[in-house]
Amino acid sequence: MQLTATRLPTEARQAEIVAAALRLAQDSSPASITTTDLAGAVGVSQGALFKHFSSKEAIWLAVMAWVTEHLLRSLHEAAEQAPTPTEALRRVFDAHVRFVVAHPGVPRVIFHELQQPEDSPLKQQVRSLMQGYRQLLLGLLGASVQRGDAALDLDVSAAATLFVGIVQGLVMQSMLSGQMANMSTQASSVFDLYLRGIRTPS
Repeated sequence: MQLTATRLPTEARQAEIVAAALRLAQDSSPASITTTDLAGAVGVSQGALFKHFSSKEAIWLAVMAWVTEHLLRSLHEAAEQAPTPTEALRRVFDAHVRFVVAHPGVPRVIFHELQQPEDSPLKQQVRSLMQGYRQLLLGLLGASVQRGDAALDLDVSAAATLFVGIVQGLVMQSMLSGQMANMSTQASSVFDLYLRGIRTPS
């Protein structure tokens, strides 16, 4: 017999629904996840679900808002704790990998939305996340050049694009293998190759 979820304040219930959406996204495309699935994962009726969110789109917007806040916060915290800009790049890379391993539904949500042709509010939110991430990387790469840890003629824009692309490549390979934790075992050696590509030749 299915247990009925206890009554929670709106904010707590919304957080629970967001967490459930990310769990379901580990194995399913966001487009195939229904409000029935979400309600069942939380243990409430669809009517109760819509008391906390006005639509399915509102749920996914809340999911992306959560991802944006928590991912960018973890990346900035990782960078701030590093003694040098180059070490900050490594720590940002590692923090992103840890975040994806801990929340494997996140890349599926992002990749799905980026594939959509229309410029929806959700896609705009994904773009905002990527812009915030890129600004962090551009700042760290520029500081690495100024410090002399990266090549003086480094194209920092291209280097930022490559940084994100490397993470995405690791994510895609791990998703194909079905073992997201594999990212952690490959992350260090992959970043070492990246670092060799941007640093000042000895």
